[in-house]
Amino acid sequence: MIRALTITIAERLEFYHQEHLLQGWENLPRDQQAAFAQELEHVDFDQLADLYAYQKSGRSANVETPAQKSLRAEPPASLVRQPQADADAAQWRGAHARGEQLLREGRVGAILVAGGQGTRLGFDHPKGMFPLGPVSNATLFQLLCEQLLARSRQAGQPIPYYIMTSDATHTETVEFFQQNHFFGLPASDVYFFQQGTMPAVDAQTGRLMLAGPGQLARSPDGHGGLLQALHQANLFDDMERRGIDFLYYHQVDNPQAIVVDPAFLGWHVQHGAEVSTKVVAKTSAEEKMGVVVDVDGVSQIIEYSDMPSEVAQRRNAVGELELWAGSTAIHVFSRDFLTRLAQAKWELPFHVAHKAVPYYDPQSGQTVTPEKPNAYKFERFIFDVLPEARKSLVVEANRKREYAPLKNATGANSPAEVKASLAELSRSWLESAGIPHSQETAVEISSLVALDASELASRLKQGLMPQKRPEGILYITQ
Repeated sequence: MIRALTITIAERLEFYHQEHLLQGWENLPRDQQAAFAQELEHVDFDQLADLYAYQKSGRSANVETPAQKSLRAEPPASLVRQPQADADAAQWRGAHARGEQLLREGRVGAILVAGGQGTRLGFDHPKGMFPLGPVSNATLFQLLCEQLLARSRQAGQPIPYYIMTSDATHTETVEFFQQNHFFGLPASDVYFFQQGTMPAVDAQTGRLMLAGPGQLARSPDGHGGLLQALHQANLFDDMERRGIDFLYYHQVDNPQAIVVDPAFLGWHVQHGAEVSTKVVAKTSAEEKMGVVVDVDGVSQIIEYSDMPSEVAQRRNAVGELELWAGSTAIHVFSRDFLTRLAQAKWELPFHVAHKAVPYYDPQSGQTVTPEKPNAYKFERFIFDVLPEARKSLVVEANRKREYAPLKNATGANSPAEVKASLAELSRSWLESAGIPHSQETAVEISSLVALDASELASRLKQGLMPQKRPEGILYITQ
């Protein structure tokens, strides 16, 4: 059987000029031969050949590039800004109340994208396991899960958590949740599912690369793999069964995201949107954030790397950035919208990244770790669903309150900076309750104590006492 499979695969590989993948085949154990044969059977060589040719040719003249689209980009028209006046604040309170109603009705679920490793942080584990609590050293997973748990308790309804992992993070993530008793969430409300992968392609030759003998070099297919991954795991069916109509989507690296933010949910429903995107004002034209824009009246996100400098730096009449709306990678999706796309087998476009990818050289039997980019990785981005929505909405967030992503080992968006931001947020809540603390003192307030300043003030009046530690002051449930 294996020999017959091998002959068929060998013919396919020769047709696509990928016959190098079978070098050393005869030295593989039979079970590894069978596994590799099955893997190769499922590779879409036509798709990879088209993607490679598209990249090498400088893109087709018939397909408009994001850079070309950006020349017609305008600020988003369907937009809710941060409140500036009493009337604005009243509307925000109304949206918050509507979102709380949705949560009480049990119509909201949350999606967490957690497929990334902490490699850039020098952390050889899933990024969600990185310790970041300013005093408690709680991990990103714990900080986010406790937010969801606290919001569920407020609503009196379970809020299912759909956690998308990758090949690299799945097993360790599931084990970590089990070891930590799902951080207080009911295990029956936590669903783990894996995003897909795409083979890496040598940038010079278009040949697929090996990670080891009988093993393709693969990388996650991007957060845009969400649609297919949810569909394959039958989770849209689960959502429908549970009565989940709205999905709050966020990524694991931002512990200050307001998980299932009621105001954001409320704005989404009040505007009849199928997808809503939370943005913050960019600090500069050079800031590495995707930008939410309208092109020909259609909302979409253009990656910073795809936007020409002269477009990114455009200013309006008062000297502000014209294209200011930086994406936080936080969305609300209507379930019906995602289900419609999945059932129609609609596919998001691929984006190409030129990266340094280690690979196995069958000639030498060694793994090569290149110092410079040598390969193309292909991935999809979930924000490419925006133009497909019948109605979309952009909501501005308070940057200081809601945006502190962990991305780098040092400098901007580093653990030191994010911890300081978390501590400063907690200090500001204490100060608003009339309990100031020294800027030199690390402070942390558990989400299980309070989700905002007003809830903290109420708990303090009820006699909540701080726990003092050498690292700082921690407010936790007793």
